[in-house]
Amino acid sequence: MPPGTQQIDAGAAQRQRRRLAASEDAPWLHQEVATRMLDRLPVIRLQPTAVLQSRPSIGGGDAGLRQHYPQATQLWLEPDADVRALLQQRLKRGFMQSVMDKLRGGAPTELVAEPPAAAAQLAWSNMELHAEADKPALMKRWQAGLAVEGCLMFSCLGPDSFIELRPVFAREGWGVPAPDWVDMHDLGDMLVHAGFADPVMDQEHLRLTWGSPEDLLRDLRALGGNLAPARARGLRTKAWRARLLRALESLRGADGRLSLSIELVYGHAFKPQPKVKVAATTEVSLEQMRAMVRGAGKH
Repeated sequence: MPPGTQQIDAGAAQRQRRRLAASEDAPWLHQEVATRMLDRLPVIRLQPTAVLQSRPSIGGGDAGLRQHYPQATQLWLEPDADVRALLQQRLKRGFMQSVMDKLRGGAPTELVAEPPAAAAQLAWSNMELHAEADKPALMKRWQAGLAVEGCLMFSCLGPDSFIELRPVFAREGWGVPAPDWVDMHDLGDMLVHAGFADPVMDQEHLRLTWGSPEDLLRDLRALGGNLAPARARGLRTKAWRARLLRALESLRGADGRLSLSIELVYGHAFKPQPKVKVAATTEVSLEQMRAMVRGAGKH
């Protein structure tokens, strides 16, 4: 089985995405990370005519992308039919607004189950990849939807996220509180295998604090749930929850607040020119030749 496919319970991930998509708003942390990703867009220097948003219901970056690229068609990529139905209803509710946007010269939104081949110049995925069971397959889907020299931007959780919970759960015999998130270097290798070029990865660490265990649990619940295959199974009781609240008190620091660490991983990569296999006799289509000439003229 390829790297990146074993750390996530695929069924639990699907249920989590459907629950999060039922809310009109993306999770609070996803919205914050989307803002940080939007701040990085000027570095890319693209003016896309189409943007591929991967699972936009959990990403929280739609409004910012429209502001940056008002003339770009927004392709909402959602493979899950149930979530796609929810998004379709939202598009219908916003129909009159979309008509007014078009009259003012704005671009449309298209909801797709699979990315149209080479349709977008920018692929955008915010806080999706860490909860994907088959990461290589998702990356190949992004690559297929990008035009040559198009750019992928993504963010996800890194291995140091919620590490303070691991000893708490180990002491109580509760299994693991979260999957082993994939390291950014491994993600970069996956991008290369998926057909991307020049991946650039970096990370950012956050420290989040809460005044009470109840507040901490509420916010973690809003982010999703435990997707680790090795998590403890079974229904939880009120007595277990009370025990959990007591155990979380060990996260309280000298400042009197409970704290957890978050590692954010950011990455971007490009879809390169196709390579022509050289043989004794090599056939090159006119479209391939034009693409290679255009690429050569930019260097």
